[in-house]
Amino acid sequence: MQSAPPHKLSFSAVSLRPTVTGKSHAVACGHYLAAMAAMRVLDRGGNAVDAGVTAAMALAVLQPDIVSFAGVAPTLVYLRREDRVVSLAGLGYWPAATDVERLRAEGDGTVPEGLLRTVLPAAPATHIEALRRFGTISFEEAATPALELAREGFVVYPLLAANLAARGTAYARWPDSKRIFLPKGRAPAAGDVFYQADLARVIAGMIESERASPGDRDRKLHAAHEYFYRGPVAHAIADYHSRNNGFVTLEDLAGFEVPVERSISARYRGYDVHTCDVWCQGITLLEALKILEGFDLRASGHNAPDYLHRVAEALNLSFADREAYVGDPAFVRVPTSAMLSGSYGARQRARISAQRAFGHMPEPGDPEGASVAARGAARPAYARARGTTGMSLDTIYCGVMDHEGNAYSATLSDNTQDTPVIPGTGLAVSSRGSQSRLTPGHPAEVKPGKRPRLTPSPALALREGRPYMVFGTPGGDVQSQAMLQVFLNIVEFGMSVQQAVEAPRVYSASFPDSFAPHDYYPGRLAMDGHMPVEVAQALANLGHDVERWPPFPAAGGAVCAVVRDPASGRLHAGADPRREAYALAW
Repeated sequence: MQSAPPHKLSFSAVSLRPTVTGKSHAVACGHYLAAMAAMRVLDRGGNAVDAGVTAAMALAVLQPDIVSFAGVAPTLVYLRREDRVVSLAGLGYWPAATDVERLRAEGDGTVPEGLLRTVLPAAPATHIEALRRFGTISFEEAATPALELAREGFVVYPLLAANLAARGTAYARWPDSKRIFLPKGRAPAAGDVFYQADLARVIAGMIESERASPGDRDRKLHAAHEYFYRGPVAHAIADYHSRNNGFVTLEDLAGFEVPVERSISARYRGYDVHTCDVWCQGITLLEALKILEGFDLRASGHNAPDYLHRVAEALNLSFADREAYVGDPAFVRVPTSAMLSGSYGARQRARISAQRAFGHMPEPGDPEGASVAARGAARPAYARARGTTGMSLDTIYCGVMDHEGNAYSATLSDNTQDTPVIPGTGLAVSSRGSQSRLTPGHPAEVKPGKRPRLTPSPALALREGRPYMVFGTPGGDVQSQAMLQVFLNIVEFGMSVQQAVEAPRVYSASFPDSFAPHDYYPGRLAMDGHMPVEVAQALANLGHDVERWPPFPAAGGAVCAVVRDPASGRLHAGADPRREAYALAW
């Protein structure tokens, strides 16, 4: 087996931006203002969790089309004093009153748009729990940048302007959505100032509740949680659902807590890569790494056709297993350990042909040696989608490392154009039910109390037991794919962090999309438009259905990463210029 590459990162590589380097702390996230907010916390002595939560809440204000303050927030934390990685399961579940037959009747085979795809909002509880368990600052200190950006506004940037304009008809379906996202009857243009006054009042109410609460820090943080989940916000959400025949009740909201649990991980040569559990898709990144571990990737050459072919086919095998096995582990028995074992990785690796692409989603593997009949769910006949693959509107990322050796990695999300804003709150409550299925027996099948299978999936890698890298990206099903390639760019090819996130990538769509209506493009392999033409032709000759994507707007995600050099202890941060992502360090 090939040995791990040297620790030293390259500084000779050409990139559009420099790799940001510091000795004390670093942040990389999806918008420059959120990165600045995190740095202010770090400069005042806050830790990585304090800074990460601050940035996360700011990001929900700054990217309101694809991130909701009442959305999802899967989070990984490494605490130096505890010497362990933990996961905050920042994903809500289906309400107790969920009527699956009604979803089938109204959804034409998939979970319908609108109020009925609402699952419980997890992000506020996640941020408060992260602060309570692992942070040092108050909710007020963490939430103030988000409050200021919502109340005082921020300048609209081109990606946000384009997304709002493209989805103006969707926002116009609901009065408060139209009022907020189409002010003056139209989508705001780049350079306009975007205000979210209702959301500002919600955040201010949570802050005031914390201030007014007697007792210690725990009780004060709990008061902010209570304002949202039992107080005025919960009542507004439940009342709206009651008036509009939705599923969410006050009892659902009052009982919501965020589990703090073990992450799952896989070893790739000298690195232990952690993701959240199988209620999200992080296992696809880990399984692909185990499949690729037995190849001499460096010998192939970076982005050479045979290298990209192996990467794509490893991903296709992983996504086939996701489709067959992966779902909320409270409801589905997922063979996680077997899927991440070296022996299973070797068996999956042997299925990859050097001469020919699968050309379709392969059959799932047999991680536990089960018979074909016992593997996963009954495989439906997937309809082939036509035309080009679209940009997945999904998600933003934040990663932080601090001078104490702590690390924070979180992927924040939830679209706001497919579900109504709750009047008076500025909140589009998590519409992540769009990633559940209505097929009986499917591992992501809708059930009351069950979580959808989530695409947002942050990662955190250790080397020699210490944080080495935090990384993540927006992009729906491209997340694990983009993250895999950036990770390999660094650990296999020795790239600087910034060069690694800027390098062209490929993305398979040869499996059902996670978002309804779950489009499937057999054999489709998209690639960034600046990938060389001869590479695209070589992959087409292997049987991949090659589609070229323009680099802007970025359909292929926007990876952010922070790496701690084990030799020097210095922090290297990079942020993808495909979107407004930015990195800072000191």
